[in-house]
Amino acid sequence: MTATVVVVGAGRMGQGIAAALGFGRVDVTLVDLRDRGDGAEAYLTAARAAIRLSLERKIRFGLLAESDLPGILDRIRVVGPEVVVPAEADLVFEAVPEVLDIKRATLAWIESAVGADTPIASTTSSFLVSRLAEFVARPERLLNAHWLNPADLMPLVEVSPSAATAPAVVEATCDLLSAVGKTPVVCAASPGYIVPRLQALVMNEAARMVEEGVASATEIDRAVRIGFGSRFAVLGLLEFIDWGGCDTLFHASNYLRDELGKRFEPAPLVQQNMASGRRGDTGGGFYDIEPTALNDYRAQRIATFARVLDATGQLHRYDDLPRQTVRDAAGVPSTRPAGGSQN
Repeated sequence: MTATVVVVGAGRMGQGIAAALGFGRVDVTLVDLRDRGDGAEAYLTAARAAIRLSLERKIRFGLLAESDLPGILDRIRVVGPEVVVPAEADLVFEAVPEVLDIKRATLAWIESAVGADTPIASTTSSFLVSRLAEFVARPERLLNAHWLNPADLMPLVEVSPSAATAPAVVEATCDLLSAVGKTPVVCAASPGYIVPRLQALVMNEAARMVEEGVASATEIDRAVRIGFGSRFAVLGLLEFIDWGGCDTLFHASNYLRDELGKRFEPAPLVQQNMASGRRGDTGGGFYDIEPTALNDYRAQRIATFARVLDATGQLHRYDDLPRQTVRDAAGVPSTRPAGGSQN
């Protein structure tokens, strides 16, 4: 039986979610609640075109056969508020603008349109589910499901229940997301979820480095893409603490705190792990890995890292490198062959 989902809010996020769900073999009704007057039909037409374009990109990426596109598009309806939405929907995503009054009105509309037990997932990046729960009659069926942009491509969805959210609602939401190829992670109702909270710190620090003249924006972003992003595509931040040893982070953080400010103070849990000897590189830290399994674990991670670097064009093969290297750029003649092939 095909799942049926309603997405309320036909902006860029709603369009991306509808495309992702349709691609995942879900029947989707995308509802535009905004009063657009005489421009309503033109907007719906543009939304349909945007969804089609995102799916056509998947054809170019080799993720979708062109012959399958019509069937996917047939699963996606884009409608205005006057159209009756499926009351038997398995899930509703709220994806309207980040304005509290608009959220309140939209949640009221959703509750009037679907069944009393239908889970409702707000895609908000600004408001905690505990705040939005005040706007619904049955908070046990409400949670946040924060999709990352672009929603049709990014696999991660941060699922955040409130204390009142029923466990079955969390499970059903995660099951549906997994079924359409997404990766749900569950986090507490806390400002910034996981990814936005982390990236806010990193992005602000990058801006500070430009301001301080540490490096240009181009050089910082190059370092992030090649040295930061590629590593953390394989090793999570906490896993990387264990990988290098908690003592490395602890001592580096103390040095940076002394040089750059209190924002680099080691986290209390890092200090606790140092004091208790849970330094990670011997197998016990944020993760517990049996000492006998450490070598295999590290070999698997290194192999994955090599594949990531290779896929992004950053892993050089022996035969691609010059036969001889430049010894000294300041006065010593280069031993690199001048011009022509280096093979």
